[in-house]
Amino acid sequence: MEIRVLRYFMETAKEGSMTRAAENLHVTQPTLSRQLKGLEEELGQKLFIRGNYNIHLTEEGKILYKRAEDILSMVDKTAAEFEMMNDFDGGDIYIGCAESEGMSYVAKAIREVQMRFPKIQYHLYSGNAERVTERLDKGLLDFAVVVQNVDVSKYAHLEIPYRDNWGLIMRKDSPLVAKNVIELDELLELPLILSRQGITSELPDWFRKNKEKLNVAATYDLLFNASILVREGVGYALGFDKLIHTGSDSILCFRPIHPAMESPMRIIWKHNQVFSREAEIFLKELKNFL
Repeated sequence: MEIRVLRYFMETAKEGSMTRAAENLHVTQPTLSRQLKGLEEELGQKLFIRGNYNIHLTEEGKILYKRAEDILSMVDKTAAEFEMMNDFDGGDIYIGCAESEGMSYVAKAIREVQMRFPKIQYHLYSGNAERVTERLDKGLLDFAVVVQNVDVSKYAHLEIPYRDNWGLIMRKDSPLVAKNVIELDELLELPLILSRQGITSELPDWFRKNKEKLNVAATYDLLFNASILVREGVGYALGFDKLIHTGSDSILCFRPIHPAMESPMRIIWKHNQVFSREAEIFLKELKNFL
């Protein structure tokens, strides 16, 4: 399976047209068609459904599309690293990020490195622990910042001196606004908007034990969209403090949970990882802040 042919496949899938893809790739349409046919024969699967005016991916094609994205991303990342080895003045660093105010530690390290190496670019990938560790394991990220109780035995890691506090994000016209804290048992009576991963791995045992009793109105991956549901009256979002604007001009407010619920924060990377020079520079600077 050639990298060049994978690029042909990706471009054709994106365009949904053999003609437009061939023009973008600067090859003839017969050449492109022959290469894609060869790819299908190599894999033993039909990748496209061909119509009169456009083409669509088959289910097998969709699987290859996802794999090809990862493969080409790794190829491009590796090529860029080697290109910078002889004349280093910049490069690319890929960081998977959780939603947390504690990201300020990472941002400060980035700022310090930026002043000395302004041509280094930082690519942040936002997602929950499951998603960012998957990309880290595939080599698509240099680092991942996680705020759940992730098993770090398979990773090298640094503790970030910040802990996120869990609580309820609610409308200010909610009757619970009068309370300073929200007791866990009170959650049983509320329409809740919960972190999708949190239901099984992030939250304390109380949530798993009472899962059948909870009224889960919606689940989310990132908190901003959950806050919109809260704003529109769908329910109460359980999430971290300081991520959603709850000032005097906001319709929303935050109340902590009692007993207090906290999540630790770490930056992780693969054991025995061979870092690019720019990644080494960043990690050294981050250690200075920790």
